[in-house]
Amino acid sequence: MQSQQYKAWSVVSMSTLAFTVCFMIWMMFAVIGVPIKQQLGLNETQFGILVATPVLTGSLIRVPLGMWTDKFGGRIVFFVLMLTTVIPIWLISYATEFWQFLLVGLFVGLAGGSFTVGIAYCARWFPRERQGLAMGIFGAGNTGAAVTKLLAPIIVVGYGWTMVPKVYAGLMLVTAIVFWFFTYTEPAHKVSKSVTIREQLAAFKDPKVWRYSQYYSIVFGGYVALALWMTKYYVSQYGFDLKTAAFLAAAFSIPGGVLRAVGGYFSDKYGAHTITWWVLWVSLLCLFFLSYPQSSITIHTVDGLRTFHFGLGPTAFTIVMFSLGIAFAIGKASVFKYISDDYPDNIGVISGVVGLAGGLGGFLMPIMFGALVDLTGVRSSAFMLMFGVVWVSLMWMYFTEVREMDAAARGAKRVIAADVME
Repeated sequence: MQSQQYKAWSVVSMSTLAFTVCFMIWMMFAVIGVPIKQQLGLNETQFGILVATPVLTGSLIRVPLGMWTDKFGGRIVFFVLMLTTVIPIWLISYATEFWQFLLVGLFVGLAGGSFTVGIAYCARWFPRERQGLAMGIFGAGNTGAAVTKLLAPIIVVGYGWTMVPKVYAGLMLVTAIVFWFFTYTEPAHKVSKSVTIREQLAAFKDPKVWRYSQYYSIVFGGYVALALWMTKYYVSQYGFDLKTAAFLAAAFSIPGGVLRAVGGYFSDKYGAHTITWWVLWVSLLCLFFLSYPQSSITIHTVDGLRTFHFGLGPTAFTIVMFSLGIAFAIGKASVFKYISDDYPDNIGVISGVVGLAGGLGGFLMPIMFGALVDLTGVRSSAFMLMFGVVWVSLMWMYFTEVREMDAAARGAKRVIAADVME
């Protein structure tokens, strides 16, 4: 008989692998969307809708998936979820019209719901003080976005974009089978059958859940949106070919996934609030520089007119994006540390609600990115939008957490001072 520790780490390892594959498929349009855009003659807004469509269903399905995970266990839910996406993934290669891509994309997007299943499935195998690390390791499956950016362009160049869905469908089927044979079920991890759907959905009334959802809408939703957008951004802004653009875009996606485990470790050690607070400030700083558009200014000098150019070149841009990816990776883990600390008995539902908010951010922002570019003609307007979202998150955290903590600290000091005087 296998030890409980062996089972726990086997579950985490296989769940991370499965989530990586699911995320590869969820982000597939970030690469194949570029040749599809050219093939169909799409504008920026239509491209945003194309790449964001799978994110919509992957977000909306997260709440029911979280409830089913709590009720039936993560193993069976994860396995069935992966199998249901195999045929839709394959069918993408046969789509020829814009509406066909959107329709099939909705079904492919179900793969994105795997996060909610896996996060609850993995967390319950570990004690509370190690759940941050376990969830962080699982969340490293976000590197699937980077794997897609490295693998899919090679397939596109060698065999055309239609081969990518066929390869990914086979990969998903094999992964589902391997997952089933190397994972385990623990009946004690399921919630009581007496727990009703109304009781599970009571999470929507909790203001803390909405606050965590706001944080996650930027650290995860922003990550998804930029992972979908960056390949095309490099092509249109700097004139790179698809393969080079996808490779550079991976500089953002790789730390955004791999370092999530580091974020889980730091959150266990220093607390979710401290880590999230600093993540938001670092993100704000990065987005400030990214928001500045390519600009030229002409001034009169003693020697005549002189023109100065301002704006990030591709090297500086990639470095700042890499830093932003690190911040988002750590923040994704710290937000879920809040959840494991505050809601240990219904992680599935709460993570589903928060994951829904994050996923909807990843769905809406690419569409808004495209609309802003079509409206203003300024490509960096995407980062201006995200700068505003981060600022809202910081203000919300300040008024609901920081000020309350400062007030509590001042009250404690007054009590100590009064005791000393007595």
